Amino acid sequence: MKQSLKTKVIIMLLIVFTVGVLTLLLVGGTSDKLVYIEDRPWNYPKLIAPFDFPIEYDSVSTEHIKDSINASFTPFFTENNNVKETALHNIKSSLAAITTLKPVVRNMILSEVDTLFSNGIIDINTQNKISNGEISQIRIYSNNDINIKTVDAAQLHSHEAAYKEIKDSLSSRHIANERQVLDILYNNIKPTLEYDASKSEAQLKEELKLALAPHGSISKGDRIIDYGEMVTHEKYTILKTYERVLEENKVENAVKSLSRYGNIVLLFLILLSYYLYIRFLDPKVFSSLRSMVFLFSFIFIFVLIVYLISLLRPGFLYIVPFALVPIVVTIFFSTSLGYVTHMVVVLLSSFVAPDSIDFVIMQFLAGIIAIVSIKGLMQRSQLVVCAIFIFFCYTITYVTQCVVRYGSIDTIDWHVILYFAVNCIVLSFAYFVIFIVEKIFGFTSQVTLVELSDINNDVLRELSENCPGTFQHSLQVATLAGEAARQIGANVQLVRAGALYHDIGKIDNPAFFTENQGGVNPHDVLKPEQSAAIVISHVTDGLKRAEKAKLPQVIKDLIAQHHGTSKTRYFYGKALRQSATGNVPAEPYTYPGPNPSTREAAILMMADACEAATKSLSRPDEQNITEMVEKIIESQLADGMFKDAPISFKDISEVKKCLIKRLLTFYHTRVSYPEDVKPAMALDAEASQTEASQTEAPQTEAES
Repeated sequence: MKQSLKTKVIIMLLIVFTVGVLTLLLVGGTSDKLVYIEDRPWNYPKLIAPFDFPIEYDSVSTEHIKDSINASFTPFFTENNNVKETALHNIKSSLAAITTLKPVVRNMILSEVDTLFSNGIIDINTQNKISNGEISQIRIYSNNDINIKTVDAAQLHSHEAAYKEIKDSLSSRHIANERQVLDILYNNIKPTLEYDASKSEAQLKEELKLALAPHGSISKGDRIIDYGEMVTHEKYTILKTYERVLEENKVENAVKSLSRYGNIVLLFLILLSYYLYIRFLDPKVFSSLRSMVFLFSFIFIFVLIVYLISLLRPGFLYIVPFALVPIVVTIFFSTSLGYVTHMVVVLLSSFVAPDSIDFVIMQFLAGIIAIVSIKGLMQRSQLVVCAIFIFFCYTITYVTQCVVRYGSIDTIDWHVILYFAVNCIVLSFAYFVIFIVEKIFGFTSQVTLVELSDINNDVLRELSENCPGTFQHSLQVATLAGEAARQIGANVQLVRAGALYHDIGKIDNPAFFTENQGGVNPHDVLKPEQSAAIVISHVTDGLKRAEKAKLPQVIKDLIAQHHGTSKTRYFYGKALRQSATGNVPAEPYTYPGPNPSTREAAILMMADACEAATKSLSRPDEQNITEMVEKIIESQLADGMFKDAPISFKDISEVKKCLIKRLLTFYHTRVSYPEDVKPAMALDAEASQTEASQTEAPQTEAES
């Protein structure tokens, strides 16, 4: 089947989009992003310093140093002498105006106020910080004074504290006019120290800068780390500094550039190889736009999820159910395509996966286990069994890799085993993904075909009630076609389900088909063209019923193709005999087709015709059955019925043998014993009678 130009363009655009976006994600966006874990081996080639850079503290140490500096930092305050001098002048003048106040008391008050001002008076916010232990000392400098003094914060008083201290002192001396004196002091005692935010912040930055200064350096050409070397805490710190310098200074060296371009080429080659594999080894999938869109979309979405998880928590990649890829693709397409798709996803994901070699080996083994365990999926429980097998595969592989790499089981991270368990729990629900894919893309899984093969299905139950003969015919065709499909490696479940539904169009007119007739033949009163139209309509009627029952497209295709573009030979021959000129157009007597386009459709056509035809045999022995099968299939070949189906002559030969063998078991042929042997004359008479009845019959089983 050839692709249209539109299909080719859409597929190419899809591939270009996938390559472009994955290149940006896996290569372009992470060209300088190294994925590594502390206390695990370095999985990249030897890393050589392309430039000089300092060795800085790691993030944990940096935060610890910052906390320590912030806790011990001594802030700066400005001493406002103008406030002090003005306050002392106002207090002195106000006290002098109180004539009853003794000079000795006045001088005592002025002395205490001067002492408080000299120590420094602070605002209430600063006092709260001192009380909370946030400030233990402050640095004070006066206006235009370059000398800075450090003062114990305990010596400082807020406005309220200074006033209370003088009030207590005066109360103990019982001075005259105490209330008036206190009012004067309360109104004039004000903060003399103001917090200097700009100077404090500048000093704090300077101290942090000195404390966080690099404690070593790496020179250009030095070896930072080698492949397989353990990423110790010190190496981890150096690598983080290296990455930060790359990001801040936009430094890029020739080696790194070549590495990036090499990764781009590898990514492109992986996707190109996948495209070529489908193009030349799976042409049926390649010719289907729906299938190509699904495959590349599935790969893109899955790798995108892997990329996002790798950004957040690289270790969580063990939770991603990679085995879902081969399971889904195998169910809808083939084992080989499922495995190739799985490896494409794994190789693309290895661009961002830590321990990429171990990762690829682990997923390689899991993919094989997944495909083997779900081959011929018929029940949901198989997915649970598959998940259990994969869990043990992951666990054994991981433990083995730890022993090989580290030489000890002590290095096993048991959290990883838990991740494997979560992975497999998610995988066991793969049926929901299969269901969603079926609904979105119109694919049909084996599980769906098994469900459709249940004879209690509404359509099949109606067929058995209204057309018992056709129903029995369909059951036998399903058995024949299923065995033949198994013999040549075709889809057994598909051809069996198709065989059960291929004649559901006869439900509308059961009496017009010989297998349902009880002695009365309605074709006797019809013209050949009318009879042919009724017989041919069972295909179109079947498609209508299939549409109404929402049967999958693959089943509808089998209904449409099981007669191909063959003719209703009996009625066409009858029309020729009745025609005076012998010239009758063939179109009214030809099925609408199309001819079989799959091996399953070809098998169904052969099984349907052979099963119906052998019922007309008076003696269904090995010779007669063999001759009948050979004659029918050769006639179909001569009419070009299989020219569009990917079925070989060898396959057709195998199908013939299988049909003959199965038909013989249907009719229980056995050796004739003496008492079973009829006289020769009786046999000749019976044969003559059978031939006459077949000649007079309006339609044979084969044509129905």
